[in-house]
Amino acid sequence: MYGYLWRALPGPRPVRIVLLVALLVAVVVLLMEVVFPWVSQQMPYTDVTI
Repeated sequence: MYGYLWRALPGPRPVRIVLLVALLVAVVVLLMEVVFPWVSQQMPYTDVTI
């Protein structure tokens, strides 16, 4: 998978590195802002009573 991603990106090595870092940051932001909050709401441990 990583080899395919590396070959699919355009440009020389420095441009590919910048694109990979930007792609990694975009994935992390998407997970933190959209996916993890949605999963957290679906988990049953939010209805805790003592």
